[in-house]
Amino acid sequence: MRYISSSVLIFLAVISCGDMSQKIKQEAIARVNDTYLYKEDVANLVSAGMSKEDSISIVTNFINTWATKQLFIYQSKRNLTAEELDEFDSLVEDYKSTLYSNAYKNAVINKSINMEVTDQDIEAYYKENSENFNLNQELVKIRYLHLPTGYNNITATKQEFNRFNDEDEEDLLEKKLEFVTYSFSDSNWVQFDQVLHRIPILKKQNRKELLKNGKYLQLSDSAGTYMVKIKEVLTKNRVAPLEFIKPTIRQIILSKRKRELIKKLEKDITKDAIKNKQFEIYD
Repeated sequence: MRYISSSVLIFLAVISCGDMSQKIKQEAIARVNDTYLYKEDVANLVSAGMSKEDSISIVTNFINTWATKQLFIYQSKRNLTAEELDEFDSLVEDYKSTLYSNAYKNAVINKSINMEVTDQDIEAYYKENSENFNLNQELVKIRYLHLPTGYNNITATKQEFNRFNDEDEEDLLEKKLEFVTYSFSDSNWVQFDQVLHRIPILKKQNRKELLKNGKYLQLSDSAGTYMVKIKEVLTKNRVAPLEFIKPTIRQIILSKRKRELIKKLEKDITKDAIKNKQFEIYD
């Protein structure tokens, strides 16, 4: 088998310099046994702005990949039993049918599904199913501050960080460019493992001692000083708070609506087919 023929080189020269919108005649550029690859199959691989060398390289690689795949298919068919070939053909047909069906279902669902999920919808689902939302890891409400090495105002900053009234928060935010990093969003629940990822120095601390309401830590290493305030803790096996689980519940509700639409679609399409004499069961 030749890797690329002179006809491919001529074809590449034409599509590299010519009008890509011009209809390309279906003409074979490669063959593996009784299977052919045509110009139309590779036309979209090459754009008008490509150099001749790049175009040749791209198309050559495509042809070689295509040929290898066809040769494997050919050898497989020669070496598999008739029963195995029938089984694989059946699997291919089933897979193709599934792709067609799912594409149609998704198109109908995307047009029909109600994507609006209200807070009332979420709260109602949460109340009815709260026992299904037990935590498998700890959640915390936390704020933290990473100060650079040599920072001079540690005492004053610690006082503001710990007290953290509105004026303290405003003053700290005004000085944010002096900090390495920070987060003052202590009204949001976050997974404690995410906190450990953001502040690796905490991994050296006793986990049980860390996870206490109101816990304050001040730690230092070669990268600077860390101030951490764990405002509130929720331990494992507690019911997840609504505000934390909201995105999950929204997806559950949408998935439920999707399943219901699919059931209705399946029922309606069969009902219509019977009505229009497209589907009959013979005695």
